[in-house]
Amino acid sequence: MSDTTRPLPPDIVIARRAKLLPIETIAEKLSIGDEDLEHYGKVKAKVSLDLYHRLENGPKGKLILVTAVTPTPAGEGKTTTSIGLCDGLNRIGKRAMVCLREPSMGPCFGMKGGAAGGGYAQVVPMEDINLHFTGDFHAVELAHNLLAAVLDNHLQQGNALGIDPRRIVWRRVVDMNDRALRNIIIGLGGTNNSMPHEAGFDITAASEVMACFCLSDSIAELRERLGRIVVAYTRDRKPVTAADLKVHGAMTVLLKDALKPNLVQTLENNPALVHGGPFANIAHGCNSIIATKLATRLAEYTVTEAGFGADLGAEKFFNIKCRTAGLQPHAVVVVATVRALKMHGGVPIKELHKPNVESLDKGVENLKKHIENVHRFGLPVVVAINHFASDTEEEIQFIKDKCAYLSVKIITANHWAEGGKGTEELARAVVEVAENTKTDFSLLYPDTCTLWQKVGIVCREIYGATDVLADKKLREKFHALQDAGYGHLPVCIAKTQYSLSTDPLLVGRPKNFDVPLRDVMLASGAGFVVVLTGDIMTMPGLPKVPAAEAIDIDENGQIVGLF
Repeated sequence: MSDTTRPLPPDIVIARRAKLLPIETIAEKLSIGDEDLEHYGKVKAKVSLDLYHRLENGPKGKLILVTAVTPTPAGEGKTTTSIGLCDGLNRIGKRAMVCLREPSMGPCFGMKGGAAGGGYAQVVPMEDINLHFTGDFHAVELAHNLLAAVLDNHLQQGNALGIDPRRIVWRRVVDMNDRALRNIIIGLGGTNNSMPHEAGFDITAASEVMACFCLSDSIAELRERLGRIVVAYTRDRKPVTAADLKVHGAMTVLLKDALKPNLVQTLENNPALVHGGPFANIAHGCNSIIATKLATRLAEYTVTEAGFGADLGAEKFFNIKCRTAGLQPHAVVVVATVRALKMHGGVPIKELHKPNVESLDKGVENLKKHIENVHRFGLPVVVAINHFASDTEEEIQFIKDKCAYLSVKIITANHWAEGGKGTEELARAVVEVAENTKTDFSLLYPDTCTLWQKVGIVCREIYGATDVLADKKLREKFHALQDAGYGHLPVCIAKTQYSLSTDPLLVGRPKNFDVPLRDVMLASGAGFVVVLTGDIMTMPGLPKVPAAEAIDIDENGQIVGLF
């Protein structure tokens, strides 16, 4: 991702060489006093919710969303670009901070790697952030599984609520890719071990508790949301909630410290909030509302990112997070690479280093679709071309020419190799757009649309699908949720991240495809309805050679093989 052929050291080496400032020094840049910090060592801290609420009625800065084209194995660098843009904004004199999600250890030990950026655009301490960090994921996992344990205990202790064991919908979670746990039988071994029934695990990032955590504005709201979670149904199909089981208070206790945002820094010692971690392909894909709002109350510019392409993370950022929090974005950065667009044009990954303008003619259609998707929400776009050494000026100019009719600025950025210096031009373009463009932000659909209509609108307008397919039984589930009073909720569609369609092999900008729906599930605590499409899994599996095989620790206690 550099404009030079000189290879950079591994990310972990760059991160270890960084001169980190004490976290109280980073906080001082934002006028945060030590009384509002809870230290987790010398370079990490949680920020008090008291400060968050004290600043509620103060001035608000500009909010910039970073999204990307459809992911490819060639890499796009959305998180890296978010960090680099924050550093670039600070270099041109803006008080900026970045808001990111916390990495899940499932991908970290699987195949995707961490989520702390890369090269000279990282948040640090990188090793801590990518591993246990401040324990927020563990708290979410414990709160989720506490609810599962209390539910099974209720069945064992007489089942006073009349729960139908065949209609339990609450699964357990673990922060690891483990396909063997997707579907299991629990309660075996006799009467002392609860009632046998089907169960399973999802990854923690897909937990409804994680969604409640990220979409809550206070401890009180978190408790209320947790109480609304539906865990099962009675034999006459009445919902049973966490509040019915009287466990939502204890769940909130487990999450009370985790709800405070985590303050760290970039390699250039600019402030960063890293908090919450839902995936965007199977969940809503955005960091916490509290972290994002706190940043806008502290900084002139807040740079945040939403997972995967604009068809997933950005759509959910707008239709779920902004709808819930009343956020108003000022501009959107769409990240692309020449390499990724060539892959969308059909070039094999081994051939990406070769100039190939012809392949871009097809591949750039993917970028154009994502720009159009953002424009559909009434927001201005700046395209960031995350630069690789193999990129040619002819290829970059071709992309600019093909997108000229969309009237967007397309800026080449070298943050991976140069840090904030490599994004100064991008930062100036973002400032110009954010401060001089009149936005007309609007959501994709109103609350008054039916759930079925909302799914159709997203699939047709954002994915580009021809039709939405569902059998009679699934359509009846949609109607049942509608009739039960949940029709006003937004939809959170779980779909492969590798294609605008539900087929991961259809790259570029697919045409004439349908979206097959597999299931629909209520997430009443989170405040949305989850719709599963295609073969998407809520518990990923490890690849043939997981990243965990390369991770180790040496005799000096130094981690090796981590990025």
